[in-house]
Amino acid sequence: QVQLVESGGGLVQAGGSLRLSCAASGRIFSIDTMGWYRQAPGKQRELVARITSGGSTNYAGFVKGRFTISRDNAKNTMYLQMNSLKPEDTAVYYCNLNRVGPVEYGMDYWGKGTLVTVSS
Repeated sequence: QVQLVESGGGLVQAGGSLRLSCAASGRIFSIDTMGWYRQAPGKQRELVARITSGGSTNYAGFVKGRFTISRDNAKNTMYLQMNSLKPEDTAVYYCNLNRVGPVEYGMDYWGKGTLVTVSS
């Protein structure tokens, strides 16, 4: 019922910046929570940042103030501004949508991911 498409990934040098976008379509509700996760080769998928419809945010510790998550509910689009990128940020970044209700409470939807590669 929900389709998520990430874009904006690519190859950047350490210290550079990148802006990821996630376009949501289908049965979307503005109250749904959205977030960014990432997965490096051989590692578990981990939370990068989450944002509620009201703008409340939650960041992983490794972000250290370098990343900023935002969303435009009118456009059903979420963004991740990534600054001061490090080689360890290299991963596939996934867009996530989590139902908070009333429809499909607790259900998670995922995009196919966009690859971010940071060279040293």
